[in-house]
Amino acid sequence: MLRLQIIVGSVRQGRGGLSVAEWFEEIARRDARFEVERVDLAELKLPLMDEPNHPRLQRYTHDHTKRFSEIIARGDAYVFVTTEYNYALPGALKNALDYLSVEWAGKPMCAVAYGGISGAARAVEDLRRVAVALKMIPLVQGVVCPLYAGQRDAEGRFHGNEVQTAAAHETLDTLADFGALLKTRRLAAG
Repeated sequence: MLRLQIIVGSVRQGRGGLSVAEWFEEIARRDARFEVERVDLAELKLPLMDEPNHPRLQRYTHDHTKRFSEIIARGDAYVFVTTEYNYALPGALKNALDYLSVEWAGKPMCAVAYGGISGAARAVEDLRRVAVALKMIPLVQGVVCPLYAGQRDAEGRFHGNEVQTAAAHETLDTLADFGALLKTRRLAAG
């Protein structure tokens, strides 16, 4: 079974991304092809990158980095739930990506993007460029949630529409296909 990690990229107080992540996570948990794990950067509280060695060496000196490395290394596929800050991905998400190197490599990734009218499209493009540099395999599929706040109920829960729900299923299908292929390849490489 593939371990799908849903990474919540915003740490801002009052963030809406957690409700979007919970919506996607519910769909993913119903899919028997995945063991789903939510990775919430707000809970991890990673400081600004503070390791003395380049991440590709995996010579981590801080417990928070070692713990984060263990979490990300066990993932087989990633879904990044991201918004857009000033036409780019959130700083906390970029910081988390920069902490590691080898742990991300050779694994597929998609994005569930939420925000204003653009639906965080520019953040997703930033994320894909960083993913390529980290040797992840960015896939075209994903979910876009423009003006997402209008899809939240009185309790703050996000409710995806029919198009977003179909996109979520298509995203999971593609992650299952590529995730299985790439996992087999990683295991064969030893």
